[in-house]
Order: sequence, then C-alpha cells, then structure tokens
Amino acid sequence: MTDSLRPHYHFTPPSNWMNDPNGMVYYHGEYHLFYQHHPESTLWGPMHWGHAVSRDLVNWNHLPVALYPDDKGMIFSGSAVVDKHSTSGFGEDAMVAVFTHHKDDQQRQSLAYSTDNGRTWTKYPGNPVLFAPNDIPDFRDPKVFWYGDEGTGHWIMCLAVRDQIMFYASRDLIHWMLSGVFGHGYGSTAGVWETPDLFELPLGDNETRWVLTVGVQAGAPAGGSGTQYFIGTFDGKTFTSENPAETVLWADFGADYYAAQAWNDEPNGRRLMIAWMNNWKYALFIPSQGQRGAFGIVRELSLMHPANGIRLVHKPIPELQSLRGEHQHWQEQIIQPDTNILADVRGTFLEIIAEFKITDKAESFGFRVRMGENEHTDIRYSPEKKCLSVDRSHSGQIDFHDDFAGVHSADISPINGIIRLHIFVDSTSVEAFANDGAVVITDCIFPDESSQGLEIFAEGGDVILHSLDIFHLHPATFQTEEDRS
Repeated sequence: MTDSLRPHYHFTPPSNWMNDPNGMVYYHGEYHLFYQHHPESTLWGPMHWGHAVSRDLVNWNHLPVALYPDDKGMIFSGSAVVDKHSTSGFGEDAMVAVFTHHKDDQQRQSLAYSTDNGRTWTKYPGNPVLFAPNDIPDFRDPKVFWYGDEGTGHWIMCLAVRDQIMFYASRDLIHWMLSGVFGHGYGSTAGVWETPDLFELPLGDNETRWVLTVGVQAGAPAGGSGTQYFIGTFDGKTFTSENPAETVLWADFGADYYAAQAWNDEPNGRRLMIAWMNNWKYALFIPSQGQRGAFGIVRELSLMHPANGIRLVHKPIPELQSLRGEHQHWQEQIIQPDTNILADVRGTFLEIIAEFKITDKAESFGFRVRMGENEHTDIRYSPEKKCLSVDRSHSGQIDFHDDFAGVHSADISPINGIIRLHIFVDSTSVEAFANDGAVVITDCIFPDESSQGLEIFAEGGDVILHSLDIFHLHPATFQTEEDRS
C-alpha cells in the first residue's frame, strides 16, 4: 500500500506523532529542527524531542531522538541556542536546548547541552533552572536568544504564561530574573497562549520593528488554534505593542498554522519560520497511515507598511525552487465561465503562480485542485468582497471531525488591479499566498490519491489571466539512519 497520506515535500517524522517545532538553530552548515514527538504512537503522549538536520531547508536527514522524558517529566516545547562564548560553562560553541519539563501539572524550565553538533545530549544536573511563580500551571515553551553585543548583552527567554508572555534575562542560561511582562488583555485571549517567538525585522532603510508571535489554542479565524502576532518595540527587558490592545493580527488565516517558530543564527540574516500544519480541534483524529503530523513549508518573514499599519509578510523560501520539475506556462488568456484551459493538466504535487487582472465581470475566480470523483478543494478570490478563500468542504475525507470541513477566508485587495496567487499543493495540504505573502491561508486536506484534476475557473463573467506558471514538484529527500547506512 502506498502512503498516500505522507506529504511529498513537507516535513514529517519517520513515523508516529509530531506536533510543535522546537529548538531551531543553525550551526556549522546545518539547520537543526527538533519537534514534539511521541515515537511509540500516532497519538499525543509522553513528549520527546525528535531531531532532523538539513543543509537547504528542503531535504532532511532524520537523527535519533534527542531528548527523552525523565523523572522530572515530559519534554515539552522550547528552543536552542549556540553558546558561542560558553556563558553557561558547557563549552565553547555548545548547543544548548532550553525546554519545559512537564510533570503532574507543574511546568518548569530546564536545560540540555551538546558539544558534538547536536548528535548527543546531556541534561544539566541542576535542572530545573526556572520555577513557575506561585505554581502557575501554564508556564512553558521558552524561546531564548542573545540580545545586545557580546560584552554587555544577555540572554532573553520568552515564556507563555496563560494569556501573557513573561520575559526573563540571564547572563549564563542558568540563572534567570524576570525582566518584563506583556499581553494581559492584548490581542486574542480566547485560548491559552503558547509557543512565543520574538525577533527584529527591518522596516525601510533606517527603521526596525520587533515582532512577537504567539500560538493561541482557541479563537483563531478558521476556528480552533492559530498564530497571532504583535508589532512593537523591545528594549532588552520587555515588549511593548505599538497597536491598541484590541488589535488582533493573525499570521495565517487557514486552520492549520500553529506553534510557529523561527531559526536562531540563520547565516544569511533571514528570519525563517516553520509551523505545525494542524489544529488542536481535530489533530488527534486526522487520517493516518503510520505517521500523524506535518510542518508547513519554511517561510521568510518581512514587514510591509500599508495604510492600516505595519503587517507581517510571509514568502516561500527560494530553496523550494530546487524541487521544480515539469513547467507549463500560459499568459494573456481570457478565462470564461464553464471553460477550463487546464482540463488536460493533472497533478498531486504542484506549485502554481498566477496573476489575474481584475475585471468588473467575474463574481469570483480561482483554482480547483486535487479534483476527483465528488471531491475538490477551491482557492477562490471574490473581487466584490475583496476576499480570498480556501474551501475544503468537499476536499476528500472530512467526516473524522465535525469542525474540519469549511471555508476559510481573508480580506485582500488587488494591487494596481492585479491579484497574485502563489499556491503549494501536496498530498495533504494547500498553502495559498496572496499578493506576495500579504495574506496566507494554510489548510490540510485529505483527498483520494487518484484525485489529481486541476481547474482554473471564473464565475459570473470573464477574468483576464495575465500569467500562469505551473510546476510539478519532485519529492524532497527525507533520510533515516537506515537509509544512509
């Protein structure tokens, strides 16, 4: 039996359960990716840190499990840093993982370190290094980075604590002092906050802003869990939002973009982020053939400044272009209702780049992907509503949970009369980027393996297709130790 539910080019574990990405750091030519993993089951359970490395963020080598549960508890989410000057005493260039130990509803922060490029790990004998104040039960997911210069700077830890983020400072990764708090009453508080990240991005030539991303367990635009973000400043102690408390900004408007984390020490100065492509509403129930859980494609983050304020932009990394195979191109076509110029095109693993010139005729237009008998997924733009949507109501297997089927939408206006769509289709997902990443909708789908039809459509009137490029994508390489031996 073929594994039709394993993605072609999205990261998955070799087998069994995976959720949050953890510990992303670059060191000596390798991008390290750790992840929440239950190696014995396709269901969530005792959490370990799975581990993989890549030189190009596309093809991955699976490594042995890095961190195992112990007498202090399960190994929940966290981050990793390279301690270049051995501030911790673990050795020059030691890779240090900072994670949450979870046991009996208590959450505490602990350390492990590696001096062999992350291949083997030693837990710090003094764990845990940070205890929850007043025994707060939700005190987890440390994101750690170095702030300031070598001589006078310090480590910063961002921690999710109920509906706020606490900031701690340290010179040695072991002793931590509370330096600030942000969030109570800000943004979406419909669910518990998780998996924070904090980073600085350029804005124009001489300005920067800090971006704080936060996973929210409930209340996201598509229902259930999602990733919100805040724009503001950071002074080395705490974050301050430049928007009113009631401003809610979402990183992705689909149902399946959660626990987003960015790499530390990316060598080209890029801010690269990856997220769990799932939703806590139904994560335990999605179809499985021996593995359950995938990550979205890696995205490069930047800022733009439209009239309504500074916003986060997501773009697919250019390294993904290495997967491009057969290429088909169309330009300056009038797309009429009830016609399909792609009737002869089939594919399961696709990259679609299209520019549409808006007319006053079409009520909506877009693509139907993974078309088969009684199933398809629609990526649709409505000029009148200025709205992009992904409709997975008929996308294949949808009956495993009442909240899975649905239409997920986001507002987006044309730029100079043009809507640009950049779409990635894989075995079990659709990621739709609009206007160069100003809006993204990420949704899991579970169509039949035979559903490979493709349609470009217009409804209510004609639309002008300025250009269309379709690439059939080769599989990425995911090697285990057995494959390499």
